[in-house]
Amino acid sequence: MIDGGFFNAIMTFPDDYPNLPPTVQFTSEMWHPNVYSDGKVCISILHAPGDDPNGYELAIERWNPVHTVESIMLSIISMLSCPNDESPANVEAAKEWRDNRAEFRKKVSRCVRRSQEML
Repeated sequence: MIDGGFFNAIMTFPDDYPNLPPTVQFTSEMWHPNVYSDGKVCISILHAPGDDPNGYELAIERWNPVHTVESIMLSIISMLSCPNDESPANVEAAKEWRDNRAEFRKKVSRCVRRSQEML
């Protein structure tokens, strides 16, 4: 999905880490169903532990203190290549992913090219 891109992100750890998850925010331009327009990553393992108040996620899918930076990064890499369009952070990108894959890929390719130009 994002092959060849070089995307920068910041991982910020709360004072009560590892009891609460860090946040991850891309500083590079992204077009992805699970990345908010401000670059913040939205995946289950980065959501506070316990039951989901909206009922979309099981508690077991959410943050657990056994997660490491490595497991977080692997989850993000997996998310980038396999979006979850059922609970999107970027509704427009999710709709495009479902309904107009060619246009979606064009926007992603533009982000990849811009990331390469920043090197």
